Amino acid sequence: MHKYENISDPVIKRLPRYYRFLGELLEKGVTRISSKQLSDKMGFTASQIRQDLNCFGGFGQQGYGYSVESLYNEIGNILGLDHNYKAILIGAGNLGKAVAIHMSFEKRGFSLIGIFDNDPAKIGTTIRDLTVTDLDDLEKFCTENKTDAAIFCVPKTAVAAIAARLHALGVKNYWNFSHYDLTIDFDDIIVENVHLNDSLMILCYRISDANDAQHLSEDQ
Repeated sequence: MHKYENISDPVIKRLPRYYRFLGELLEKGVTRISSKQLSDKMGFTASQIRQDLNCFGGFGQQGYGYSVESLYNEIGNILGLDHNYKAILIGAGNLGKAVAIHMSFEKRGFSLIGIFDNDPAKIGTTIRDLTVTDLDDLEKFCTENKTDAAIFCVPKTAVAAIAARLHALGVKNYWNFSHYDLTIDFDDIIVENVHLNDSLMILCYRISDANDAQHLSEDQ
């Protein structure tokens, strides 16, 4: 049985934002905040914030608000950020290198323990104090090292085959940057597909929509 039952995806996707925002408040020395104050700063309704947090138990007191530090720590626990899951990264190109260098894995529940590529020019180079390993050695590495998750920064045509290899090794959790919605004929995998292009197109839509509204206003 899961610790928390029937939590919707939208609620789960809001938790990292709460965590990030509360961390910023802590850095500013804020010790207590109400749902109304959170609402004003984050753009969610106070009711939505209370409903989200009530999914995991009561954290605040009416008329007293939330302890910023306690709520920050509780959300960190809910997200499982203290687990230190072992992750490997497949693909040491520009995107993979950027992900390896700039992501705060240790603060987000993971340790990066290996980087793989099939390009001879990249194999043997060093990224984030890790030596890029030949992809042909994936089975050997995962057999010798506990591996909880894999990060894909490879062309979309390569993902399914690599994921099948990993699944056979017992690695069933994937963070996928490949511009390909990873779906494999297994019902025991966990996949978080990341689409940077989609995010950029959404920004384009919002700019276009705002410009259209402005032009419409000017024409009236």
